[in-house]
Amino acid sequence: MTPRRRILLIVLALLAPVAAACGGGAAREPGKLVVSVFGYASDRVERAVVEPFERMTGVDVVVETGANADRLSKLRVNRNAPTVDVVLMSDFYAAMGEKEGLFDKVDEARLPHLAEAHPFARNPGGYGPAYTYALLGMTYRTDRFTAPPGLERLGEPAYRGQVAVPDLAITAGVPFLTTLARAYGSGPADADAAFRALARLKPDVLTFYNRSTELASLLDRGEVVMAPSLDIFAVDLVARGRPVAWAPLDAGRVIVTNRAELVRGSAHRADAERFIDYLLSRETQERAAASFNDKPVNRAAKLPPVLARVTGEAAADPIRAGFRPLDLDLVMRNLTTWSRRFAREIAG
Repeated sequence: MTPRRRILLIVLALLAPVAAACGGGAAREPGKLVVSVFGYASDRVERAVVEPFERMTGVDVVVETGANADRLSKLRVNRNAPTVDVVLMSDFYAAMGEKEGLFDKVDEARLPHLAEAHPFARNPGGYGPAYTYALLGMTYRTDRFTAPPGLERLGEPAYRGQVAVPDLAITAGVPFLTTLARAYGSGPADADAAFRALARLKPDVLTFYNRSTELASLLDRGEVVMAPSLDIFAVDLVARGRPVAWAPLDAGRVIVTNRAELVRGSAHRADAERFIDYLLSRETQERAAASFNDKPVNRAAKLPPVLARVTGEAAADPIRAGFRPLDLDLVMRNLTTWSRRFAREIAG
């Protein structure tokens, strides 16, 4: 992939507003709540989350799917006549949508289950809350390490060509960059230190992965023995009994979240907020965790054993375990510059 193509993937798809003149979306089905979700496991989302909501409330729900960037672009195109009511989206993309005026603030009085959630789930700007989260750490082969490896082991000669590192375009990429900045520099904003660390690692890296399935396959086959990643990437491998584990890093413990956002101009605001509150309920959170590994933000929800096994004590209370939310303001101010540097200095 050329540097120019990588910049387009990382930056333009994320940041460039799409003019409304480019065309509108398909007309929505009248009278139905439209919920936009990730493409991954969308069939399980419908069975475990959407269908019980329909039975409980009598509200008809239409599910749309797609990648973060594509769905954000669609919201931009249709901002004057939105075709979606609720969007489930990664925190960084959600923050961009908030900044661009694509989402409305929620009425927290209509979200009683928010009181049951971890404090980090509450949106500081008053917009949609986080309904699940993932943690940055190290996924590794337990048949190659007797103890969890830290950042310093990524560059050891014994593991040259057996290390994977997240591309900046994947969800783990930016948190890993800020973690390197914290570990080897003056703090998460020290991009120079982070890029120097990446440049030192580059000769030892087998791949800068840009899909979670790619990483899982490399770990499963033993071609990669360690990789900075989100904890959720290890869950399916651990559930299958593969010699894989995940552990938090000593420096830069970062939480990334998915948010449930209320689309500005929704024709079904009351039902949309009802759905968002439903997502935060203990029962819904437990079904989502059991069906597709979404870690609950509701403090009363019980974790499936495999999630507790992978994430450890951080699954019960990530803040107490030293994790902190990603600084989204820092990222939005710097992503274009970071993306160009990554394409030029690391991927090129």
